[in-house]
Amino acid sequence: MHGRIRTWGPGALVLLPTVLLLGYFVYGLIAWSFNTSLTDRHTARRGPADYVGFENYVNLFGEDRFLNSLKNLGVLTVAFIVGTLIFGLLWALLLEKGVTGEGIFRSIFLFPMAISMIASGVVWSWLLNPSQGDEARGLNRLFSIVGLNFLENAWWTAGSRWTTMLSIALPAIWQLSGYIMALFLAGFRGIPPELREAARVDGASEFKLYRHVLFPQLSPIALSALIILGHMSLKLFDLIYAITGPNQFRTEVPAIYMWNTLLSNDQAKAAGIAIVLLAVVAVLVIPYVAYTVRQESNE
Repeated sequence: MHGRIRTWGPGALVLLPTVLLLGYFVYGLIAWSFNTSLTDRHTARRGPADYVGFENYVNLFGEDRFLNSLKNLGVLTVAFIVGTLIFGLLWALLLEKGVTGEGIFRSIFLFPMAISMIASGVVWSWLLNPSQGDEARGLNRLFSIVGLNFLENAWWTAGSRWTTMLSIALPAIWQLSGYIMALFLAGFRGIPPELREAARVDGASEFKLYRHVLFPQLSPIALSALIILGHMSLKLFDLIYAITGPNQFRTEVPAIYMWNTLLSNDQAKAAGIAIVLLAVVAVLVIPYVAYTVRQESNE
């Protein structure tokens, strides 16, 4: 018995602070939020709250504002994931072919990741200024100077839902494409050169080499990138807040709506929105974790 304790005891003591902190600040607060979402705590009043079950969730999904925020989030997620994957893969392909000054280009592509979302949002709020004509600012002003006036537009302040949320996705794509580039580039560099040589000996063209040999090797990385981008898009808050402010119905996503709800002291409703977002993230992450565990077990 004492021998077993000496074996796993030191490791358990090292992990204990982390387990306690995670248990309280992650899982404990998730449980507290879920419990709050089942109550009628919709004001700043103190004292015990009554339980109303899933009434808050029923009210949320019957509310036009919340449904609008979910639709905005869906469009933003699709635009963000597709745009980031395309640009990240494109940049990785360019660097993978070998270019002069590769280190400089890698730094340029990765630099946006070093900028906080708030700082990036402040800059992009100026770049996406909707003013046009003589009062144009930001990108609209640039288009006017170079004679591309037809590209001037109102960005996130007008147009369809897709136009609005594509404008919001643009800064996020700019900021995260370098990260996806690094993932794909590492994947390309990890492919054994023997595979390339064997394909070329068999007469494969460059297109077929990438289509049938290299890209299939990147499928685990592509899946990881998809999951990472998916859950990051669900949590986008500071970037949108900095660009459009907290009270823009056109660009409101559940995270922004939750913040506004919390400011009005409606804790139960805000907790309900948080739990819905957690459930959406879990739908994305849990299958990926199960797939990863299964792959590791098979290996």
